[in-house]
Amino acid sequence: FTSLLNPEIHPMLGRKLAGRYAVVKPLAEGGFGETFLAEDTHLPDSPQCVVKKLKTGSQEPALLQTVRRLFDSEAKVLHQLGDHPQIPRLLAHFEDEEEFYLAEEYVEGESLADELLAGEQLEEGRVIQLLHDILEVLSFVHEQQVIHRDIKPSNLIRRKRDRKLVLIDFGAVKQVT
Repeated sequence: FTSLLNPEIHPMLGRKLAGRYAVVKPLAEGGFGETFLAEDTHLPDSPQCVVKKLKTGSQEPALLQTVRRLFDSEAKVLHQLGDHPQIPRLLAHFEDEEEFYLAEEYVEGESLADELLAGEQLEEGRVIQLLHDILEVLSFVHEQQVIHRDIKPSNLIRRKRDRKLVLIDFGAVKQVT
């Protein structure tokens, strides 16, 4: 795991995906994928974005079909959630060499997991404000008939420019039927 996050030896470093997303550095790796900071070379000033690569683990057709379904589901949900200011905007979803990718708006900031210290007791006012901020975005998500299913401090980013909480990682979403 540590070697995969070492940008000097990561195989994705410098790779251009879909002919436009130049991988700058790895950001994280989880059970179902990896995320990378990238630059969109087709836009002026090459703005940064996050590219999420879904792990397939195999070239078996049945497994690839399942991964494609999950991939399409996440892309559909992100697109459905649209332009809410506390959800990263979906920029693209694509396949490249039988791998599945999502390109999303990059949210500069730190995760709530980094902000909250283990064992730290928070004042009541701060807890109420945190809950208000989280419930504000969750209310919108639920109004769109979507359940996130992976709410945790590492999936909430405190955006640097306005200090708002942004909900990320919709990989485990389930649309309400």
